[in-house]
Amino acid sequence: MKINIPIKPKPTCLLAVVLLTMAAALATQAAALNGRVIPRPVTPGDVTTYALPASTENSGGILTVGVGTPVYLEADVNIAFPLSQITNVAFALAKTPIGSAAVIAASPLPANMGIYEPSDKLVYQVAGRALLRPDMTGQYTVTATIGTLTNGTTVVSNTITAGTYEGVGVCIDCHDGSPNIPVKYPYWTNTAHATIFTKGINGQLYSSTGQLEVESVSCLKCHTVGYDTNAASFADNGFFAMAHADGWTFPTVVTNSNWASMQANYPNEANLANIQCENCHGPGSEHLAAAGKTNIPSKITVSYTSGDCNQCHDAPTHHFKGTEWYASSHAVTTTIPSGAGRGYCVQCHTTAGFITRINYTGANSTNFAPTNTIDTTFSAIGCQTCHEPHGQTIPTNNPHLIRALAAVAMGDGTLITNAGEAELCLQCHHSRDGSATNNVVQYALGKPTYPGGSSFGPHDGVQGDMIEAVNAITYGQTFPSSAHRSTVTNVCVGCHMQTVAAGDPAFLHAGGHTFEMKYSVVTNGVTNVVDKTDVCAQCHGQIASFNFPVEDYDGDGVIEGVQTEVQNLLNKLSTLLPNTNGVVDGSVKTTTTTLSPKTTWTQAQLKAAYNWQFVNNDGSLGVHNAPFATGILKASIADLTGVSAAGGLPDAWEIQYFGSITNASGAPNASPAGDGIPNWLKYSLGLNPLVAGIQVSNGVVYANGTGYLGGSTNTIQIYTAADVTFNTVAGTTYQLQEVSSLGGGWQNVGSPILATNSASMSYLTPTRGNLQQYFRVWHNP
Repeated sequence: MKINIPIKPKPTCLLAVVLLTMAAALATQAAALNGRVIPRPVTPGDVTTYALPASTENSGGILTVGVGTPVYLEADVNIAFPLSQITNVAFALAKTPIGSAAVIAASPLPANMGIYEPSDKLVYQVAGRALLRPDMTGQYTVTATIGTLTNGTTVVSNTITAGTYEGVGVCIDCHDGSPNIPVKYPYWTNTAHATIFTKGINGQLYSSTGQLEVESVSCLKCHTVGYDTNAASFADNGFFAMAHADGWTFPTVVTNSNWASMQANYPNEANLANIQCENCHGPGSEHLAAAGKTNIPSKITVSYTSGDCNQCHDAPTHHFKGTEWYASSHAVTTTIPSGAGRGYCVQCHTTAGFITRINYTGANSTNFAPTNTIDTTFSAIGCQTCHEPHGQTIPTNNPHLIRALAAVAMGDGTLITNAGEAELCLQCHHSRDGSATNNVVQYALGKPTYPGGSSFGPHDGVQGDMIEAVNAITYGQTFPSSAHRSTVTNVCVGCHMQTVAAGDPAFLHAGGHTFEMKYSVVTNGVTNVVDKTDVCAQCHGQIASFNFPVEDYDGDGVIEGVQTEVQNLLNKLSTLLPNTNGVVDGSVKTTTTTLSPKTTWTQAQLKAAYNWQFVNNDGSLGVHNAPFATGILKASIADLTGVSAAGGLPDAWEIQYFGSITNASGAPNASPAGDGIPNWLKYSLGLNPLVAGIQVSNGVVYANGTGYLGGSTNTIQIYTAADVTFNTVAGTTYQLQEVSSLGGGWQNVGSPILATNSASMSYLTPTRGNLQQYFRVWHNP
């Protein structure tokens, strides 16, 4: 039985002739479809979002399903392929169990329901959908024939296994320590999944906030195995079918004896209660039948797709961790770092790669596994990346089943022991190109900077290095660091997973498993990005933006927002670095594309470029660790210019005359000799700042120079004067006034000036011997 989904009328005769003449080319182009057929997840969140009927059956989108439960088939093609070129998509059953009367039916899912996995949306688009409801145990091979106007016909297929539920009592037989079989059961018993139904009907289930949660019939869809009211008519043996057959009903009184009573009187139902193996892996009857046999599939699903978890955890407003994740950047990781030859990259960029690495190296190491041991197929960074659902190898003090929870060795060898639950985050959110110094040196020599390749800089996710103030180019200096690393509980988790209440405009868009610190608000058609600063208030008070004033880090005399200050330093440093052609052109480089280091750069330039990328790739513009970020940027600027302080004088000159770069007497505007001539002027003229000039009555200061300014004498004449410029309006009279200290009486300078036109006027004051002088201009209307 098959179902055809027409997309467009058949091509005209003329087009058919053209297609025949291009047959050879079309055969090679067919791969451009990149077609596939998969079971699409359908979650409680989907039911709400797309206004589906309340009776819609949820699906994890896995390949092992219960008899009578729906498989929402979906044929996908390359997102770049024009859907207008698809003529039809025909689903068919190429293989069914003997005696099966199952058919392919029209899909109940609406046309506006897109690809489920956020990362898949970057690659695929829906070409057609259908529905399969298996009617007996066994395997069903589904094909989708995709016809096109330009690329011929492509046939894609997949195999669905239908089974019945065995319950955890059967799983124990093998997964409780049998030789050469993964041990899962003992660890699972310590998880919240294992007792959620038990505690619920006993009145012992409490939320994370300490509130008592009472189990109800509506909870059974997720808290039991195979609870499907529609599938019961297919002789399904899930919890609902068993309860219906045996006469079990939900207890009317919640008491701590309900579970014991159920075990004694309804053992079949108790065997399928709580969240067990088959909730996630699918019914196990066919897997059990295949046990011990060779050369046949295991007939059970091990899935890294988010739908497997989100069939329950995408159900706002109560179970919404999956809904939050759906809005995260983790959910839209691209396929680029996966595939053949990417064994090193996928150990952070995909679920399968990360799990392999942690299992190989151990949770307390950031070492990477040999690349030939890694599964390089693509899977987004999802639930199973961070959580070990069975609880295997997880400490008992880890209620969230975090996959890797131990001290973390950073790229430069620094061992981080204070990060709490963020130790998982730091496994990947640090430079994966080794130590900063090694990276710069090896890159310049054209040698590998990481196993299997050479790449300049700290890679992308250096947030861990930044907040812990490690693995940057420090030029032998020690920089201050933010208190975030020691005061924020669980570091990254404490801020990025802040709790956001239902009803808050940021709910499901920031905090929690979105990991986002910003969210968008659309007002009158205009989208505004809002910083979610609530978590900051406990230390910083009520702030509206992360870009709040802290300190004049860039030394321009104005205290701006911390992110503005850091961006100014990034911009200044970038002007001192070569462009893509290797020329220092003084332009601002704003991306790693416009600032792309080459092996021909000097060591000083490479060190500075490393720090630029370090701060830029952190992405917070100083929020994570402003003192450290600004410290390494200013040190990089100083190394390239010889000037440590923004707006200051060369370090060598200050050390020569004042012993250090921090001596206040060496400030640019200071006059340590007492002659009123500032250091910056004496530096520019080659004068000794500690030797006073000779002041005479006419206001001219003679000083003995140590440099020669184009003449044969080392005597320099300095006129202390001020050029005051102001705008004028024709017909208005202006008066310049001066005072040597604020608070004194203002004195007129010269005679009143009548403006004859509207222009900018410049007035050079008489020479003065005062160290400082203030001027103002007033006018008569």
